[in-house]
Amino acid sequence: MSGYRELFRTPEFTPLFVSGAAHGAAHTVGGLALGMLVYDATGSPLLSAVSMFGPSLAQVLGATLLLSGADRLPPRAALTGIRLAFAALTALLALPGLPVYGVLAVVLLQGLVASLGGGVAWGLLNEILPEEGYLTGRSLFNIMNGLTQITGYATGGALVAALSPRPILLLAALLYAAAALVTRLGLSARPPRASGRPSVAATWRTNAVLWSSRPRRLTYLGLWLPNGLVVGCEALFVPYAREAAGLLFACAALGMLVGDVTVGRLLPPAVRSRTATPLLLLLAGPYVLFALHPALPPAAGCAALASVGFGASLVQQERLMSLTPPELSGHALGLHSSGMLTMQGVGAAAAGGVAQLTSPAVAMTVMALASIAVTVALAVAGRAGRGRVPKERGAVTCAAPPQGLEQPADRAFRLRPPGR
Repeated sequence: MSGYRELFRTPEFTPLFVSGAAHGAAHTVGGLALGMLVYDATGSPLLSAVSMFGPSLAQVLGATLLLSGADRLPPRAALTGIRLAFAALTALLALPGLPVYGVLAVVLLQGLVASLGGGVAWGLLNEILPEEGYLTGRSLFNIMNGLTQITGYATGGALVAALSPRPILLLAALLYAAAALVTRLGLSARPPRASGRPSVAATWRTNAVLWSSRPRRLTYLGLWLPNGLVVGCEALFVPYAREAAGLLFACAALGMLVGDVTVGRLLPPAVRSRTATPLLLLLAGPYVLFALHPALPPAAGCAALASVGFGASLVQQERLMSLTPPELSGHALGLHSSGMLTMQGVGAAAAGGVAQLTSPAVAMTVMALASIAVTVALAVAGRAGRGRVPKERGAVTCAAPPQGLEQPADRAFRLRPPGR
């Protein structure tokens, strides 16, 4: 596909896109309101960060228990149910008198529900679009996510200042319900992509197949670790500058938008394939400057510049799809999504803990330096292992292949061209 406009001529892309936008807006507005609610109640940077990014911590449970459902459940029914569950749980968070431990329990339950959503949604996108259209489609979704974060954080910050966090949480619940309605009415009923019933055993078997290849392992780690550590920096925007947190989040979303447009539309494939490591270094580098405790304007500039580096995930996802059999695309993308969100939750908790002992600015600097170190280590490991890639591919076998994976993994790789 040569452009974004062609995506909307594809049947079912538009309702999937619109429902994703409503879901993203609800997540943005509701997350900011919840972070402020918990920070006002406790004064704790750790609890504020965990309340905003804590749902991500539950993703690890979903990745190990539920992820086989990404390819074994009907996509429309699964996405509708997930969005209705988010609406109900967000409305529960708006109840007055809910204690902090109750808030944390609800957000962890949200994360468990969400662990299935990434695999279902991205697997469906991969199914709806022609083979050459996935990167363009995912780029447009990332751009939409950036725009909803810019408007959501700016609007949410203004609404919280004018009203209070609880009415904003109710607004988020309504947006989740709207996303569920668009999903149910706009998508057609499709059968599951893989046969068999979802189960813990099937999840473990498929995870083992996906994790057995060294190139895929390094790709997953590159998608999860640098990203998660930098999100730990973002998780401290509220304690760093409470009244201007919405502005910092909006600037970060603007930078992410620029990165996605640049990588998804402007860079030719030959150049794009070599940009993952430079973009990941850009993702962390500006946050090192927070050691100087910058005032709001330079801090906002650093957040925007750093977030351009999130465009690395498009390059890495393209590589992941080139290494994955088609019938496992939903599970593979779900594992990427769950692992990434889990590490974002870990990064937020770690950053909050460091900030509790030092200060938000020091914690952001520490997380940025850790992300740079991980990126360099993964780049060195990737170069050292390139000569062994064919051997690794041929070694991807399992005693009990997951249902839906009919042929050996090394043959399945050849079903997708390397540039996918």
